[in-house]
Amino acid sequence: MNKRILKNTEWSILVCVFILITIGLIALYSATMNDDLVEFRKQCIWIVISIPIMIGILVIDYNIIARFSPYLYGMSIIMLIAVLFTPAINGARSWFNIGFFAFQPAELCKVFTIVLVSGMIVNIQKRSKNEINKPLKLAMILGIVFVPVILIAIQPDYGTAIAYIISLILILFVSGIDKKYIIVSFAIVLITIPLMYFFILPDHAKSRIDVYLNPNLDPRGAGYNIIQSKIAIGAGKLFGMGWLKGTQTHLGFLYPKTTDFIFSMIGEELGFITCGLIIVVYVILITKAINVAKTARDDLGSYIAMGIVGVLLFYVVENIGMTIGLLPITGIPLPFVSYGGTSFVTNFILIGLLLNISARRNRNMFTE
Repeated sequence: MNKRILKNTEWSILVCVFILITIGLIALYSATMNDDLVEFRKQCIWIVISIPIMIGILVIDYNIIARFSPYLYGMSIIMLIAVLFTPAINGARSWFNIGFFAFQPAELCKVFTIVLVSGMIVNIQKRSKNEINKPLKLAMILGIVFVPVILIAIQPDYGTAIAYIISLILILFVSGIDKKYIIVSFAIVLITIPLMYFFILPDHAKSRIDVYLNPNLDPRGAGYNIIQSKIAIGAGKLFGMGWLKGTQTHLGFLYPKTTDFIFSMIGEELGFITCGLIIVVYVILITKAINVAKTARDDLGSYIAMGIVGVLLFYVVENIGMTIGLLPITGIPLPFVSYGGTSFVTNFILIGLLLNISARRNRNMFTE
């Protein structure tokens, strides 16, 4: 790569990522030590696979990636339809089982949707920035996002579906959408939330909301996981019970300890100090990503970066929030810390795009 581009890249983002990965591997080793370290070893494999993919994304100009996004988006929609005909895993049809690993198309579709929506908004705004506020043009943008959102909600996987919506909101916000649309959308959300609760959401989703409000309604059923999660975090206190010594973790009370509730496991064994460090690293990572959006060389880069910010922000806030009882449980993993194959590769692709945009931004682009 060009030396100027290498110098311009926001490498601090990558430093944050590898700090999180290191903490995640330490936690996974402890969580899987009684299971022959199966998931720990797989996570190491996913890291080795993900890094070359991230480098490949970094090398290719993001404008070229945007040109191919309609085809990639179309392929991902086909996969989202096809996955609905697969056998359910934990009550959801979200996965293709391929040999030794499971593939979740909703994860990769996030990337293609963010890039495609960003590209379409740029094309719409070529004539005027205000074009995005025309109802027909805005409806086209919303349609691109809500097709995968609906398909993912059918699986059902409401957490991932919400991530798409948060990402879209941030992209539209920085693209200059009229405030009247924001006000109307907010009013619609306030009206539809109670309607969805009483007339649309399935019983298991309603149960999660009820248990979120009061976990003791079903302490041995739907409320069990959140109660055990709080116990684990509380038991860790300031410095934790010690690595490999978590009682909730190793006695099987915390589940799933390698994915949804890995933050609870870290809190139990490594304590509040390490949990605080994780949050600080995420704040730095997201702040740097916002800065990439602000300094991007063009609107396309800015919109893509903000879409990525939306995904990362939602995943971090939702996962940590649900483990401490502040938000409903949705099964969202903690980026770069939780065990996961497709989600891990997808997150590395998102980081690759951020590095790609930062490498080609205006700052220092023409200085030695």
